[in-house]
Amino acid sequence: MLRENQRRFKFDWITIILFLLLVGFGYVNILSASHDGEVTSYFNMSELYGKQLVFIGLTFVIILLILSLEAKFYERFSSIIYLVAILSLVGLFIFGKDVNGARSWYGIGSMTIQPSEFAKFATALAVAKYISDIQTNMKTLKDQIRVAAIIFIPALLILLQNDAGSTIVYLAFFFVFYREGLQQIYLIVVISLILLAVLSLKFGILATTVVALIALTVRYFFRKKKRASKLQYILVLFIAVGFAYGVKLFYEHGLQTHQQNRISLWLRLEKDPVKLEQMRKAEAYNLIQSEEAISSGGLTGKGFFEGTRTTGKFVPEQETDYIFSTVGEEWGFLGSSAVVLLFVFLIIRILYLAEAQKSQFSRVYGYGVASILFVHFTINIGMVMGLIPTVGIPLPFFSYGGSGLWGFTILLFIFIKLDSNKINEW
Repeated sequence: MLRENQRRFKFDWITIILFLLLVGFGYVNILSASHDGEVTSYFNMSELYGKQLVFIGLTFVIILLILSLEAKFYERFSSIIYLVAILSLVGLFIFGKDVNGARSWYGIGSMTIQPSEFAKFATALAVAKYISDIQTNMKTLKDQIRVAAIIFIPALLILLQNDAGSTIVYLAFFFVFYREGLQQIYLIVVISLILLAVLSLKFGILATTVVALIALTVRYFFRKKKRASKLQYILVLFIAVGFAYGVKLFYEHGLQTHQQNRISLWLRLEKDPVKLEQMRKAEAYNLIQSEEAISSGGLTGKGFFEGTRTTGKFVPEQETDYIFSTVGEEWGFLGSSAVVLLFVFLIIRILYLAEAQKSQFSRVYGYGVASILFVHFTINIGMVMGLIPTVGIPLPFFSYGGSGLWGFTILLFIFIKLDSNKINEW
């Protein structure tokens, strides 16, 4: 067997090029969204685009460090990396800094670091390590609970810091579990619960009960395999109704007013046009401006630095969560489509490489990377276009911020390193 310094490595340049294209185009849009008049220096640290350029420069230092480490390092020390990530999240409750109502940051001089961005790759490593253990069987309830706990701990800590957007990302690991042998019944249950939640809010408990009753009746009479007892179906119906009632109760008494309004606007729950308009002005101002910016771009866009809503600062948080609105206004439908295709190609490429891995650890981690990027990409663009409720979640490699850029870079390049080492594995 070859020693580490004698081993051959073959980096996937397609993935690296897609990464570079996304980071480069992301910076171009941050430059457009954050500049104030004429750009005199790209390294102006008083401007966001100047800081982002420094973040990008440090990103390449991080990449070199990741690729210089032995590939097995990430598997051997995955538990320690995960523990450090958990401790960094716990420390926020004592030393954290409030930013926009979320206690998710450490203040270091004039800079801030968001540990939740780094906890994603740490959790992905821990999940891959546990699932790939020879004693783990994802079809047993015991191992399902344990691996779920690995995900639940950081997700809960982030939720307690009032960062619901980052918490949602941890649902991405469901796709990993499904690939590694989780029974189909879990997928059916998750989809059913989502439908029940939407139905209960949109149409009420009675209508939801009727729909659930019809669905269970159809399944009872048309199921080909041996039928379960009627008592089991009745029990499932009561659970469904109880869940629907619980969702309704949580919506009315558990959520804050602005969270209720965002869901209400998304599902069109408010019937009073006056109240609806008040809600839109109070809670959907960002979304309205974002939609108008995107629609004004037309087919080819207004051109670089020519977006009137972008340069006029009409869209709040345009450099971060709403960066895609800049793409829509200045680069139009064609530019927006190009960004979407770049993300789709990147995710498909990662999945393709994950399936080619000889190590289960590398494969599981690859699926974790693809799933996290997919959830971020889907939610962010869906949010900016008004297809899903507004949540604070960045667009990978695009949105302004060092923590997000570095976190996603580490997430991706650990997999690139693992993939490069597969030619040395037997």
